[in-house]
Amino acid sequence: MAQPPSIDPRVRIGHVHLKVSDLERSLKFYRDVLGFGVTQKMGNSAAFLSAGGYHHHIGLNTWESLGGSPPPPRSTGLFHLAILYPERHLLADALRRLLAANIPLEGASDHGVSEALYLRDPDDNGVELYWDRPESQWPRAADGSLTMLTRPLDLDDLLSTLAK
Repeated sequence: MAQPPSIDPRVRIGHVHLKVSDLERSLKFYRDVLGFGVTQKMGNSAAFLSAGGYHHHIGLNTWESLGGSPPPPRSTGLFHLAILYPERHLLADALRRLLAANIPLEGASDHGVSEALYLRDPDDNGVELYWDRPESQWPRAADGSLTMLTRPLDLDDLLSTLAK
C-alpha cells in the first residue's frame, strides 16, 4: 500500500481561535498576564491578539459562547493550546507573571526536548507555555529516534535565569 504524501515541512499552525464566555476576563489573562498585544477588537464580542505585531496568534470571541460554561470532563474538544517561547528566560518571565497574578499551575514538566508549564485560562481551556531546547540537545535512542520523557521541572532553576 502506498504511503500518503507528506505535508510540506514549512507548514505551521498559524493561530488558535477560542470561544470564551467573557471577553474582558479573557483579555485580562491573555493580554495583561501573558502579555499578548491586542491587534484588533470588535466591540465586546471579539479580540485578536499577537506577539510582535503579527495579525493574530490568538482570537477570542463570544459569538456562540457569551456567558457559557466550559465543556464537561470526558468530552471532546481542545486539550490545550501551546505557546512556544523562543528562549528559556522568556518562559521564566511567563512563570513570574503567572505567579504575580496568582494563577495556579496544573503541572510543570521537563520533556527532554522542551520545558513546559501547564495551566488553565479563565474559560478552563488548557494552556501550555513552553520552550524547545536546541534540536542537538534532544534525547535520542541509539537508532536516532526521539526518547521524550516527563520529569518534574525545577521551577526555581527556571526562575534563576531571570537573575542572569
